[in-house]
Amino acid sequence: MKTPSHSPAVISAALLVIASCATGAPPSNDSWAGAREAMVAQQIEARGIRDPRVLAAMREVPRHLFVPDWLGSAAYDDRPLPIGEGQTISQPYIVALMTELARPRGGDRALEVGTGSGYQAAVLSRLVKEVYTVEILVTLGREADRRLRELGYENVTTRVGDGYGGWPEKAPFDVILVTAAPEQVPAPLLEQLAPGGRLVVPVGAAGDVQTLRLYEKDSAGALQSQDVLPVRFVPLVRTP
Repeated sequence: MKTPSHSPAVISAALLVIASCATGAPPSNDSWAGAREAMVAQQIEARGIRDPRVLAAMREVPRHLFVPDWLGSAAYDDRPLPIGEGQTISQPYIVALMTELARPRGGDRALEVGTGSGYQAAVLSRLVKEVYTVEILVTLGREADRRLRELGYENVTTRVGDGYGGWPEKAPFDVILVTAAPEQVPAPLLEQLAPGGRLVVPVGAAGDVQTLRLYEKDSAGALQSQDVLPVRFVPLVRTP
């Protein structure tokens, strides 16, 4: 498949750049709508994201409600932001790119590994039937669950736990997004990908430039992979 065009610079999801569907839509009088529109036009469409459903979800989900209050004014900046516990909310372009690569469809069941603040799950919820999201850090997981419930994302189910093993009792999944980098792709995630499914994951060692990779499973269960671009994510944390 063709991947979206993008800047040749290394994109960072956990640091700065180096070099829609559920309920929960923002109110019509949302004063941040202009900031989201500028974010989509200048950071996302300008870099080649074309899927109209992805663009609509990025315009609708109130990113400023998924960052700490003291960072609200920076919510729509072209960069990742800290959310506590040593974790980040990814750069808007990375969220849009990973979502587009996954080609979410209205009837899909999606798994996210690494809930963080819940923003990527909220974006996915606008595009698929069900989202299951796992966060290993208890504080972040509980806060994300509360936030998503309060904002009305009723098709998102959260769980605190080790996402390395996926969510076997809810498998298979048509879409899997991993928002932290393992050194090797976890075998359980590949196993839980449905025939015809798409898995998007950053792969590589912590502290190094990693590779954003797309896996696709055909109807016979065979896997194909494609390296998309260099990125830098926080490492995928596992239970000791």
